[in-house]
Amino acid sequence: MAVFTGSAVAIITPFYENGDVNFEELGRLIDFQIENGSDAIVICGTTGEASTLTHEEHLDCIRYAVEKTAGRVPVIAGTGSNCTRTAIYLSQEAEKYGADALLVVTPYYNKATQKGLKQHFAAVANSVSIPVILYNVPSRTGCNILPETVVEMAKEVDNIVGIKEASGNVGQVTQLATLADGCIDIYSGNDDQVVPLMALGGKGVISVLANVAPRQSHDIVASYLAGDVEKSLKEQLRLLPLIEALFCEVNPIPVKKAVSMLGFAAGPLRMPLTEIEPEHEKRLRQAMVDAGILK
Repeated sequence: MAVFTGSAVAIITPFYENGDVNFEELGRLIDFQIENGSDAIVICGTTGEASTLTHEEHLDCIRYAVEKTAGRVPVIAGTGSNCTRTAIYLSQEAEKYGADALLVVTPYYNKATQKGLKQHFAAVANSVSIPVILYNVPSRTGCNILPETVVEMAKEVDNIVGIKEASGNVGQVTQLATLADGCIDIYSGNDDQVVPLMALGGKGVISVLANVAPRQSHDIVASYLAGDVEKSLKEQLRLLPLIEALFCEVNPIPVKKAVSMLGFAAGPLRMPLTEIEPEHEKRLRQAMVDAGILK
């Protein structure tokens, strides 16, 4: 059984102006997401600025998300690291707190071989009993998990059950779907490729867009799964200008600004990320108006 089917929001981490995590606002955001159709919460992912959270903050966010969600939807904890020991530690703690599954990114900077990737992910997955979703995003990590490697891991490690595919290479995902033959659940890691990956048998999306358009992101997947491909595609294409605006600067710079436009106290970014440029903010606001999200 899939960890989730539909749209999982890669939720932002709101901060106070002094840089501390704003848990009260995180709670408001979690409620907003669940009330508006998100099928799962991904906490401490890339969009949640996990790379600049201390281990204590990271684990506090996971614990809080599990408690606040209270079983309404699955909570998927980002616990990846370029250090295998650190990834194991975060993963084991997340399991203790009650996370339903883990999202484990490809080790960054180290740029492991395919053999190293297999050993890394197996070590992390074997250290816990909950499901693991691999996260392939070579544009950030400098390392690509090849389809053959993904399939080998899924067949050899029982709780490696899914992959967030954010390579942007639909051809690679096609090869993965062919080799896997259903042995691993595929989720789009790119909001502009949800429908193409659903056509390849995908189960849904782990979404940045859902931070500001949770219902719409859910509906793209739900319509496709209900057999209304035309409706799904129409909504995917309608939202493309907003999706592009959400990535006009490195994620999560635009999406945190977009969340603040909705009236939430998203707060500042942590360095080395900086505030969005004025011309990009203008573009983003217009795209949200055109998408019917802002008036």
